Formats: sequence, structure tokens, C-alpha cells
Amino acid sequence: MRNNRNSRFASLWRAGRVSAALLAAPATVFTLQGCTDLEESPTSAITPNNFYKNADEVIGGVASVYASLRGTMWGYYNLSQVSSDETVVPTRGSDWFDNGRWLDLYRHTWTPTSGSGLEDISGVWNDLFGGVARSNVLLSALETTEVPNKAVIVAEMRTLRAFYYYLLMDFFGGVPIVTTTEVKPREQASRAEVFAFIEKELTESRAALPASWPAESYGRVTQGAVDAILANMYVNAQVFTGTVTPTGLTRGTAKWNEAITAADRILNSGRYSLAADWKANFSPTNENSPENIFTIRMTNSIPGIGMSLQMRGLHYNSFSLSPWNGFATIATTYNAFDNADSRKSVFLVGPQVNLQTGQPINDRAGNPLIFTPEIADVTQAKENEGARIYKYPIDPAAPNGDSHGNDYVYFRLAEIMMIKAEAQNELGQTAAAIGIVNQIRARAFSPAKPLATNLSQAQVREAIFNERLFEFIGEAKRRQDMIRAGTYTNARLFKQASSPYRILMPIPQNQIETNPLLKQNPGY
Repeated sequence: MRNNRNSRFASLWRAGRVSAALLAAPATVFTLQGCTDLEESPTSAITPNNFYKNADEVIGGVASVYASLRGTMWGYYNLSQVSSDETVVPTRGSDWFDNGRWLDLYRHTWTPTSGSGLEDISGVWNDLFGGVARSNVLLSALETTEVPNKAVIVAEMRTLRAFYYYLLMDFFGGVPIVTTTEVKPREQASRAEVFAFIEKELTESRAALPASWPAESYGRVTQGAVDAILANMYVNAQVFTGTVTPTGLTRGTAKWNEAITAADRILNSGRYSLAADWKANFSPTNENSPENIFTIRMTNSIPGIGMSLQMRGLHYNSFSLSPWNGFATIATTYNAFDNADSRKSVFLVGPQVNLQTGQPINDRAGNPLIFTPEIADVTQAKENEGARIYKYPIDPAAPNGDSHGNDYVYFRLAEIMMIKAEAQNELGQTAAAIGIVNQIRARAFSPAKPLATNLSQAQVREAIFNERLFEFIGEAKRRQDMIRAGTYTNARLFKQASSPYRILMPIPQNQIETNPLLKQNPGY
């Protein structure tokens, strides 16, 4: 989000992390920063009893719930990427070892008490339940507060709370369902029960939400956002309603028809279209994309509340704000892309230039910087090893390194189309599925390179899985896709096959110690 787009709502949206106590039962007191303007940082102790008594205070509470979305761009995004076959964070000298946590994720060796377990996995739990907590506090206050558009705001909060639970269900399976502000240990619902809760919350909230918002309220959830979450849940229903044991997943009931129905509500709404240039979906001005359905708003004006994806992979000398030179792409993934596929341009490989000036740059030893796809040893990688995903370009207007103005895209029309194609193929409608996939491919290839029309259902299934890699590389989709395809724990480059129960993350150890009603996930 570029900084020139302001509104009362936008000015109230400030980032912040809320820790979750007692298995992340929502605390009734937390801090809300930036209650009047993004340039100000007042701090208040907020409870349903002493705040949210008028429209301005309620809108401040709404903004705080949206602000929690930014936390998902660190923990949830990082774990989704690094535990899949897209991304590795190699140790480069003294950089990026971090108590072994990054290689822990890459090799699938995490435990509840390992570096990644204590830092990254626990952080995801706290971030997501923090969003639940903020939602619950405002929903509780709205029970006794009258404000304009109250029904819409309640629907927004239920939708956002459901989205936080969708991410919790994705990572942890069964978790406590918390809908009040009372702080106490909560029993752990099954994964299928969490699925049903999310589905109910979204379905009941949808009608009260607008189909779109005015430009000044861009980023708030809509009916399209609800349908996108539902479509994703339904295409993953066999996983999300299945049972995980130490030996793997017993799949639940498929919901292919439901996935198509949810997808069609978006596709037939007339409100979204494929961007002519797919790069427009990720630019610093991507709020203008006709394709993006549910995004996290960013600003380039304040450190800490802009996008930092650019910083994680680019070399220290890639531009003036000293990126971190961490995240890289696994060579086999880079090599899977067709050279004629325009989407391969998201990778930086070969001689590198300053992304602001276009001038050649050197590594820290003074040699020309040349990125190579291969990483010989992830435990002692050279600073130039590994292709870099550069899908979200730097924001020329960003004065701070971690405050690029690109809005992060959770759902866009291309994914909804691919969800429908996958569901159609599973229902035996192979020709229709191929037609949809070829619409996506037509944008990526010139001249066109469509899938053959005589592929079998199994071949189309594999083609869709591959096409999702090419289309959604770097968008934190691959972990879900691999679990759904049954490939997530397979052996692949640089590591052995991992244990089948690792399709779920462990419940953080400190949460189990705090709440005796929690049980650790199988295998851990």
C-alpha cells in the first residue's frame, strides 16, 4: 500500500504482536498502538469495559485486528516456505545459523523444544491467537455498544477470527476454540471441529459483508475474501478433516463440489479479473490489481509495518538499505521452470546489479556478485549461492528497509481458478480443468504453450500440482499443496524423508505447560 492512500481506517492500522496466555485464551487487556494516526504511537490498556464506547474507538479496535495480520507474514510465511521444497535458508558464515532453527525447518527436524520450535512455531501460535484475542475483545464490546454499521463490523471480526483459526488449523490441527474474553484453560477441539467452526463463522458472516469497499477502506474483508477462504478449505478438506497419527494421515471426506460452488461465487461475481501482467499483483502499487481478493495492507512510511519479503533473500548489496541475504530457492525447484515461462523471471540468477541504479554489484570480498542456483553445502554456503525469489519488487519510495509498500496477497483470482480446476479434475471433468489451467498458462507463455487436451485424470492432477508451483512460487502455498498431494514428507534434495506426522506442527511446549487440557500432536 503506498503511503498516499489515507483514511480514518487506514490511519488506525498499526502492527503489533499479542502473546497468548493460557493456551492462548485471549487476554482481556492488551496494547493498541497508533490509535489516531500512523505517525503517532499512544499506548492504552484496553478492555471491553473501558473502551469501544463510540464509533472512533470501535474503528480503532477493528484496525488492531487487521494489524495482527502482519504477524502472519513472518512466522506463518516463513514456516510455510522453508518447510516446503521452495525455500532454504542456508548458514552463510556467521549469518543465519540462529541456533539451527532455519535448517531445522528445512530438514523437518523440528521439535517442540528445538530452536525453530521455541522461536518460530511458538511465535506462529502466539501471533494467530493474538489475532483471535483482539477479535474476541471487540466482539465482546460490541454486544453492548451501538455504532453505525455494527452488523458489518461484527461480520468482519468473525471473518478475521475465522481466518486466524484457518491458519491455526492448517499448522496445528486441533486447537482450542475461544470465542470469549475469559482467561482460563480451554479444551482442545479436534481438527474437524475447528474446520466446522470456521465454515460456520464464514458462512454466517458472508451476507452482512459488502461485495467491495470504497477505495479508502481497501483491504477490509469482503464476500469475495470469505469465498476464497472457503474454497481453499474445501479443496483441502480431506486433509483438514482427516486424522493424523504417528504413521501419517487418514483422509477425511472430500468437498470438491463445495470448492467449485465457492469458487464460482467469485468467478461469476464480475468483480475480479486476471491482471494482464501478472507482475502487477505484487508491485508496490498492487492495490490497483483487479486480481487480488484478500490482501494485507502495507505502508512504506514507518519501519516495521511495511513488507520485508524483499529483505529476506536479496544480497546485502542489492540496494542501499542492506538486505539480509538469507532466503534462497532450492536448485531443483528453480530448474523445474520452463525457460519460456515468464514466471521464471521472479528468480535472480547470474550477474547481479543494484536494483535501484542498475549498476553491477560485488560481494563483500569485492568480487562480482553472481548468483548460482546450486548450494553445495547448506551448512556453510557462500554468499552468492542460491537463486533468489524476487516476486515482490522493492518499493522505490520506501525510506526504510523493512517498510516496502507492496500489499501481501493471500488470495487472488488465479488461485480460485486453479482450485476450481483441481476440483473439476477430481470429479472427472478433466477437459474443463485443462481449459482453466490453460487460461493461466496463456498469460505466462508467449507464444502460448497449453497443456495437451488428451491428458488422463492422473496426468492433469500432476500438471495442476506443478502449475501451482509455477504460478504461486513464493506465496506460501506450497506446503499446503504438498501435504494435499502427499509429497510433503518425501525425500528431496539436501535431506532425508521426514516423518509422516510432520504434516502438523507440534503444539508449543510452553502452551502445554500452561494449559493441562492441551495434548501434544501425534509423533511429537
